[in-house]
Amino acid sequence: MAQNFPQIDPSMLLEQMLLIRAYEEAIVAGSAAGAVPGTCTSVGQEAAAVGVVNALAAEDLILTNHRSAGHLLARGADPGRLLAEVMGREGGYCGGRSGSLHIAVKELGVVLTSTIVGGELAMAPGVALSRSMLGLPGIVVCFFGDGAACEGRFHESLNLAALWNLPVLYVCENNHWQAFVHRREAMSREHVSDWAASYGIPAQTIDGNDVLAVLAAAQTATEQVRTSGRPYLLEVLTYRTRGHFEPDDQAYVDREELAAWLARDPIKLLGDRLVADGSMTASGHARLADKVATRICAAHAFADASPYPNADTLTRDVYA
Repeated sequence: MAQNFPQIDPSMLLEQMLLIRAYEEAIVAGSAAGAVPGTCTSVGQEAAAVGVVNALAAEDLILTNHRSAGHLLARGADPGRLLAEVMGREGGYCGGRSGSLHIAVKELGVVLTSTIVGGELAMAPGVALSRSMLGLPGIVVCFFGDGAACEGRFHESLNLAALWNLPVLYVCENNHWQAFVHRREAMSREHVSDWAASYGIPAQTIDGNDVLAVLAAAQTATEQVRTSGRPYLLEVLTYRTRGHFEPDDQAYVDREELAAWLARDPIKLLGDRLVADGSMTASGHARLADKVATRICAAHAFADASPYPNADTLTRDVYA
């Protein structure tokens, strides 16, 4: 049965992208000031996260990677608790134990954030198999990058999901960079989606900087996984406009390529589109930005006020 997707206000998508950008810029500023540990950001990739996550149902589960802030915030995570987690504070989602790179939020269906390249790919079939065997609703959504697609576990994961008919939506955020190596130096094919065909997995490649295109493609993909119970691969072409890790001067990046992608900033693309078609005024756009700035200020206040974990809790959540 075809799923009827709710109408989503594009201004809400814009607000989510603005929030993700503002949150990660706050992390960058905090890192430069020495108040926050260095981290991996997804600046420039906001449309990929927002478009896919808004196509999911409440019962769907997410496994993600080291650039996870966009997925978490789009899923409804509180920026204050995320910031507290990054700062190692008790008020964070994992009590300050995970930092920015290992956050799990059970109540949002975020099973894990993996810093091991492709680690989430190795676990996605197991999570999907568990839900299928238990008769639980929902699909499993696995976010990974083009670097992980060049790992052996990518092929192992797709092969197993296809063989066992597992409801996994694989989402490759192809941001063109595998740490400090351009994808053209590491990939034998132009698109990651090309590799899915050898496992009999349907796939699509989409403009990852157009949030409305990503949303539409993700709705089609999630519906197909839900109705068929089989895997699907969605490749979203985007670009990581900041470095691999903060701080990073991006000395290895081609300036012309970076400029071309900056001109296609996903936030600017949607904002300009909404103003051009009369859906939003320039002042309305500014009000959204102000609203987001207020939320980030509140997040800072919450995180700063949250205490560090007590030493007595050092062995909590540690298993022999």
